[in-house]
Amino acid sequence: VQLLASGGGLVQPGGSLRLSCVVSGGILNFNDMTWYRQAPGKQREVVPSITSGGRTDYADSVKVRFTISKDNTKKTVYLQMNSLKPEDTAVYFCNAYRQIDGLSSWGQGTQVTVSS
Repeated sequence: VQLLASGGGLVQPGGSLRLSCVVSGGILNFNDMTWYRQAPGKQREVVPSITSGGRTDYADSVKVRFTISKDNTKKTVYLQMNSLKPEDTAVYFCNAYRQIDGLSSWGQGTQVTVSS
C-alpha cells in the first residue's frame, strides 16, 4: 500500500486547508485511516481517524474545526481543516492500517504552516 499526501501550504490564522491522501496498491475500505501531525520538537500525535466502516474520532484540539472524510471510489481520504491556528503548524502524515494482517503504511507528509 502506498500513500500520497498533498494539500499543505501556508495559510493565515483563521484560514482553511484541505489535505488529501491517495491510497494505491490497496483497497481503501479495508483500511483504517488516520491523520497524524508532528510539530518541530514534539511527538507525533493523532489528529483524526476514520475506520474502514466510517466511524470517526478526533483529538480534542481539533474537534469542530477539522473533518475527516473518505471517498472509497477515488481511494482518497480528506482532512478539511478550518479555523486554523498557529499551533496547527506541523507536518501532516496519513497512515493506513489494515486490520486483517496488521499492515501499517505511511505517506510522505505534507507541511502545514499557519502564520500571519
